[in-house]
Amino acid sequence: MSLIQRLKTIGPGAMVAAAFIGPGTVTTASVTGAEFGYALLWTIVFSIVATIVLQEMSARLGLVSGEGLGEALRERFDNQIVEYVSIFLVVGAIGVGTAAYEAGNILGGAAGLATITGISSTVWGVIIGLVAGVLLYTGRYKLIEGALVGLVAVMALSFVASAALIGPDFGAIAMGFVPGVPSGSLYLITGLIGTTIVGYNLFLHASNVQERWDGPSDLGHSRTDTVLSIIVGGVITLTIMITAAAAFEPGTQISDVGQMAEQLRPLAGPYAELFFSIGLFAAGFTSATTAPLAGAWATTGALGWDSDMQSTRFRAVWGTILGVGVLSVLLGGSPVEIIVFAQVVNGILLPIVAIFLIYAMNQDDLLGEYTNGPVANTLGAIVTLIVVWLGIRTLLSVAGVL
Repeated sequence: MSLIQRLKTIGPGAMVAAAFIGPGTVTTASVTGAEFGYALLWTIVFSIVATIVLQEMSARLGLVSGEGLGEALRERFDNQIVEYVSIFLVVGAIGVGTAAYEAGNILGGAAGLATITGISSTVWGVIIGLVAGVLLYTGRYKLIEGALVGLVAVMALSFVASAALIGPDFGAIAMGFVPGVPSGSLYLITGLIGTTIVGYNLFLHASNVQERWDGPSDLGHSRTDTVLSIIVGGVITLTIMITAAAAFEPGTQISDVGQMAEQLRPLAGPYAELFFSIGLFAAGFTSATTAPLAGAWATTGALGWDSDMQSTRFRAVWGTILGVGVLSVLLGGSPVEIIVFAQVVNGILLPIVAIFLIYAMNQDDLLGEYTNGPVANTLGAIVTLIVVWLGIRTLLSVAGVL
C-alpha cells in the first residue's frame, strides 16, 4: 500500500487523536515543557505506544464483533448486580465525565480565538458550542470525520510551525527521549500519560470504526489508521512541549495556556503566537465535538439504547453533554463538584475497562480467530498495570492524599 493510499484510510483514529489532544493535553504539555524543559519528552513516546496497544484492541473488538464497548461490557455479564454496576460506571465516568469536562474543551478553543481576535472567550465559547452542535446534529459520520481530520491537520501544522519559529535546541531534544524522572516531575508524568490514554476514547473507537468500515476484512485499514493517527497526535503533543521548553527558562510556572500564546509574541514574534493560538482553537473544538460523541456512544451502548447517530436518544445524550458545557461557559466556569465526581468514577472505570478489554479480546465466541496473541496480551497486561496505577493515583489525588 502506497503512502497516499495509507493516508486515505485515516479517519476513526484521527478522531481519537482529536479527542486526546484537547486543551487539557495542551496545558499539561505546556506546563511540563516550561517547568522541566525537554527532560520528559520520553513520556510522550511511552504514552503513544500504550495508547496504540489499547486503541487497536478497541477498534478490533468493534469491527469483528459489531458491538460498541458499552454494549460488550453490558452483555458479557449474567449477574445483574455486576451488569448494573458496569452501567453506572460507564454512564457516570463517560456520560457525566464528558459533560463535566466539556466547558474546559469549549473554553480552551475559545481562548485561542480570543487571543487572535480580541473578542471575549465567552462569546467564542457559545459560538464553538453552537457550531459543534450543528455538526453533530447532521448525524452524518463522514462529514463529522472529515471536519475533525481536517482540524487535526490544522492542529499539527500550527503547533509544528510554532515550535519551529521558537528555535528549539535539537541536542536537548534528543536527550529528552532518554528516560529519566527529575525530582518533582512524577505528577506531570502521570498527567501526560493520563491525558493520552483516555477512557472514553476506547468507547469512541469501538463504535466509530463500524461507521467507517464493514468488518474484519478492513482490520488492516483500521490498524494503519490507528497507528498513523495516534503517532500524529503524539507528535503534536511533543511539539507543544518543545515550544514551551524552548520559550521559557526551566522552572517557569504556567497557569493559563491562553496566556502562553501571548507570551510567545515577544520571544518568537507574532506568527508563533498566531500558530499556537490556531492550534489551541483546533484542540478545543475537536475535543468539544468528540467528547459528546463518545459520551453518546458509551451511554447508549451501556443502556441498550439505539446507537444510531440520528436517533432521538443518541442526540439527547450528546446534546445534554454539549449543553452542560455551553451553560457552564455562560455561567463563568466548570462545575467543580461534577468534575471531582467524574475523576473518582473515571479512576475506577478506566482500569476496569482496560481489564475487561483484555478479557474480551481473548473470548473465542466473541472474536473467533481475531483474539489476542501472546504479544498483544503481554503488551496489554503491561499497559493495564500502568492504567491501574493511574487510577489509584487519581483516586488518591481526589482524596487529598497526593
